Parts: sequence; structure tokens; C-alpha cells
Amino acid sequence: MEDVYKELAEIVGPAYVSNQPEERFMYSRDPGTMEPHEPDYVVLPATTDEVQKIVLLANRRKIPLVPMGGGLVLSGLSRPLRGGIVLDMKRMNRILEVNEKSRYALVEAGTSQGMLQAYLKKNHPTLKHSVPDSPPMATIGGNILIHGSGHLSHAAGFHSDMLNGMEVVLPTGEVVKIGSCSTSPYWFGRAPLPDLAGLFLGWFGTTGVVTKLAIKLYPNRPYQDVGVFVTEDPELVPEVLYQASGVQVAEDITAWMTPKPDWAKGFQHVNINYTADTQEELIWKRNLIRASLKKWIDRKVGGFLPLPPPMKKNFLEAPQTTLAQFADVRKGGGFEYVGGIMPIDLFPKAYRAGIEIAARQGTTYSTGARIIGLGHCMMFFFAYPFNRADEADVDRARRALEETNREVLEMGGIPWKAEAPAQKQIIGRMDPHTRDLINRVRSMLDPQGIMNPGNWEVR
Repeated sequence: MEDVYKELAEIVGPAYVSNQPEERFMYSRDPGTMEPHEPDYVVLPATTDEVQKIVLLANRRKIPLVPMGGGLVLSGLSRPLRGGIVLDMKRMNRILEVNEKSRYALVEAGTSQGMLQAYLKKNHPTLKHSVPDSPPMATIGGNILIHGSGHLSHAAGFHSDMLNGMEVVLPTGEVVKIGSCSTSPYWFGRAPLPDLAGLFLGWFGTTGVVTKLAIKLYPNRPYQDVGVFVTEDPELVPEVLYQASGVQVAEDITAWMTPKPDWAKGFQHVNINYTADTQEELIWKRNLIRASLKKWIDRKVGGFLPLPPPMKKNFLEAPQTTLAQFADVRKGGGFEYVGGIMPIDLFPKAYRAGIEIAARQGTTYSTGARIIGLGHCMMFFFAYPFNRADEADVDRARRALEETNREVLEMGGIPWKAEAPAQKQIIGRMDPHTRDLINRVRSMLDPQGIMNPGNWEVR
């Protein structure tokens, strides 16, 4: 074991590798409910070459290897379930290129959302990327690879749909390029070549280590506004979402339901965010959105919430700080949620299921949905904060998550960034030929079985 430590130190330098109990403790967990598992080593590479050497070492020694971004995935996907090496990618955080006319950015995989957001604001103020509702330290690579979503997902889809290409160190040590970058000096897209990105998206680091990636950028318009449509009949919400998304002027559409503050209890709120280049365009878009929902306003079963400036300012934030505040409402630093990817017509069923599960398990809750790709589906979230210092509270949240994952699958959705137990629930319902194909792909790419073992195991 000491030989492995020395080899890692030779690769990255003694300051960037540790086998000390403090680091092993910190890297054994995330803010979610999953039980901790300690690594044997933590290592922070700075280059693709260093990543490649670490992967080759892990192969030679048959040591489990777990890639990690910001460590904020909540569902424990970067816990080293079988020990080994945690590969912390946060030193690989350079913004390598911004192509303004073709609207893409090339970054190293450890680049944080906040870093790119600040860089664009300073150097390319007419451009922005789709920011998830997570703390700024969350990494771009990690979010892309788990099919994340953000404040432009209504218009542009999942963050994985916004991926132009990537550089990957395979589990056997080869470095490959995916997308136009494999053939051209430009990272403009994945077409028209065979699309190999699917070998790495959604696999939770079990098929390779992504070191660079290019993502799409979008116009950052000077005028922005938000309308909050409110109803108290969840059966109306799918049609509201359908109509609002069909206008095709919103950048982000999110629904939210919470028992606190008291004025929000029992209502379903739909935030519709839109931007414009001129004040006249902004008003035109506002009128289009309102016209699409006029029939419910006329029937007095729904309407737009008056928003005083401080309240509107909160709704225009990306990411929204109010979500971070809710995450610690129980104090003690615990928070986790199930994001069910499902059709929008399942909204009423998902809404009622969330309330019933929280009541049965005695947990604090918040529910909501982000609309993906002009309403093609939604990410419906069931959020459960808990006090990490209170084991009974942790257990309640854990039971609520397990029940929620089961309910999502029962109603026809699929849990997003699923914990290891939820992965097994998904696999149990999966087409057997698909399960077999997953096995074959993993065995082909990772013959030693070292990459993030314990995830998507279908043997």
C-alpha cells in the first residue's frame, strides 16, 4: 500500500495525494443519506497526462478508481464503495477556449459552474451557459455526465444535450476524443460522426474519466422577467405547462410546491422566465405567455402572482439562493432529493405522491418540476432536508427517498442520478437485453472492473 502512495506522489506531487484519516473521512461521504465508505487514497491530478498515469497505475494494481467533481451529487455516486482511489478533478479547472461566434466553451472537467459564469460575465457578457440550481462549486463535467438540467433546459434540453464533445481517459488508459474534436480543431458539435458520447453520459464514471468537454453557450440578453402562475388544482398543471411551453419564448419553466411560507401551502406555482433584447420584445413575450393562459384566468381558477421587486429578484437568480436556504431548513447540513424524469402529464400523480410520502415518513418536504425541452418531459423533484446530527431524522429521509424512488418507477418515471439502492430498483425493471448490453459495454471498456465499482452493476 505504501508503494501505491509513493507512485501517486510521483505522478501528482506529494502535496496532491493523501492517505491520511482526515481526507479519507471527508471523501467518504456527501451531503446525502447514503452510508460513508472511505477511500484508501485521495489524489488531485492537474493534467490529462496525470489522469492517464493514475488510471494505468490503478489497472496494473487492480485498484478501484472513483472520479469525483464537486462532491455535491447528494446521492453518493462518488463514494468509494470498495475503497481504492478517489480521483478529485477540481484542479483541472481551466477555461481553455470560448468561441463567441459559434457559441461554445471548452473547459477542463473540474471547472466549476461559478467559475464559468463569472468568466463569461467578465469576458463575454453577451453569452451565458445553462446554470443548474446547485452551489457554484458544482462542476460542469459532473453535471453534464449525470444528465443535469438548468435554467435554459426548457429551451435547450438536458445539459447532456448541450454537450459538443469531450476528451476521455478510458479505463485501460487510452485517451480518446468524442465529437468534432476527434477530426477537427474545432469543438462545434457531435454530428455528423457516430455519436459515442452515450458511452459516458449517465454511466456515473464507470466507463471512463472525462478530462475536457465543450458545451453550448447561449445569448445573454439584457432584459429579463418572470411570471408566476398560480393555481390550486394540480389537475390543471399539465395543461398549463403544455400551453406555456408551446409559446416557445420561455428560457426556463419550473413548478414548485411547498408548505412554507403559509401563503404558498396548497397552491401550485409555475415560474416562467424569459429574456429579450429590448423592452418592447420583453413586453411582447409577456403578452404571449399571458394570452396562452388566459382561459384559466378568465375562469378564475388561476392567475399571475403579483411580485414585489425583492421577490421578483429572487426568482430571476440563477442559481436560486432560496433553494440553498431550504436545503438547510432542518439545520445539520443534510439534504437529498429524488428527481423523477417523467412525462408532464404525470404531474398530479407525482405531486400527490410527494405529499403522501412526506406525511407517512414524517419528513419536511418541498416538491417541484423543471420542464425539459419545450415540455417533452420534466424533472419532478421530491426534496427532503434532514439534520445529519439526528440519526432518526436521517433515517426518516432515507426511508422517504426509498419510497419515492419506488413510487417514481411505479408511475412510469425514472429516478435521476439514482443512489446505489435506486440503481438496483431501476435495473430490476429494465429490459433484460438492455441490462445485458450495459454489462457488455462495461466489460469491454473496463475489463479489470476498477471504475467506480458498485454502480450500475447488473451481474
